Order: sequence, then structure tokens, then C-alpha cells
Amino acid sequence: MKYLLGEKLSFDWKVTIVTIVSTLLLMVDYYHNLTGYKYWDRMILYLLVPLAVIVLVFRENPREYGFTFGDWKLGLTYTALGILLMAPIIYLLGSDNPAMKSYYEKFLPGLPWTTFLDLFGWEFLFRGWILFAYARKFGNEALWLQAVPFAVAHISKPEVETLSTIFGGFAFGWVAWRTKSFLYPFLIHWFIGTFVILAAAGAR
Repeated sequence: MKYLLGEKLSFDWKVTIVTIVSTLLLMVDYYHNLTGYKYWDRMILYLLVPLAVIVLVFRENPREYGFTFGDWKLGLTYTALGILLMAPIIYLLGSDNPAMKSYYEKFLPGLPWTTFLDLFGWEFLFRGWILFAYARKFGNEALWLQAVPFAVAHISKPEVETLSTIFGGFAFGWVAWRTKSFLYPFLIHWFIGTFVILAAAGAR
């Protein structure tokens, strides 16, 4: 403690901005309904606001934060493998789980475009903006660091889903890390988000 108190504090200003702004965006999303539709709110809060900060404040190219196709061949391979792996797990967990049904059945109207809009900005926030900003400072530790707020943001969802998100967040981050793009974890998450609603709708 004496060592820490005796040191002059120094912060990476970009990491500081990403941490504060992303936390505030998650809070605004939780407490407010800005447009009347959560999926539009999340496109604004989680995609447009971070992109504006990157371009106008950081003066950087969004490509540096995973806003690119990256290694598309590897990305499509991971996407296909992720879908094949997750489809049976989601069906087993969601198709006979009343808690999942009661939570997700209200999201059936508008599929799959509502999940597309909801998750596109969501994935850019975690697997684009936060991941690649943190990676500059913390290296591959950023994979776990971005998974923490992702998991916390799932609290209030069904327990079986929330408990898995620290590991799912890491896995999504790893795909983004390997491909240099948030697009492929988005595609996997889009499939999961859509299929879990469909599976839960059939739960008894």
C-alpha cells in the first residue's frame, strides 16, 4: 500500500475514456428507453457513440478497433464452427426451460432483424471498442477484461445463460482477437440470440 501511495498516478487516456464511456453507455441503456425500441437504442449507444469517439476524439480509423472484415476466411471458419457447436447446446438448454421461455418469448416478433440490430452494436462495444483499446495496454489480458462487463450486463437474464457469459464473452473475444474483427463474433452471437428465442418459445 505504501508503494502504491508513493507512486505518481498515470493513466492511459484512451483506456480511461473507453472504460468510463462504455460503463456509462451500459447504464444509460439499462435505465432509459431513448427511442422506444431497445435495438435502436443499442445501435446508437453501442455503435454510433463509440465510432464517434474513435473518429472525433481519438482521431483514429475504426479499423483499428475491429471495424473491418479482418481475416475473413478464418472468420467464416470460426463462425461455421461456432454455429455447429452451439446449436445443439442452445436447443437442449432452451427448449425445456420455463425460465428461458418466460424471458424470451416476448422477443419473437421481428426476428431475425431485431436480434441483428440489438447485437450488432452490442458486439462492437465489447469485441471491437473495448477489446482492441484494452489490448493495446494489457495485451491478451484484454480477452478476460472485456468479458467481465459483458457478463455483468447479462444479470437479470435467466441464470443458466448469465453463468455462461464470462466464458462466452472470452470465446467471442478470442474470435475477434484472432480475426482482427468484431464481425465474426457478431455473426455467431446473432445466430445464438435468434436461435435461443426460437428454442425457448417451444419450452413448456
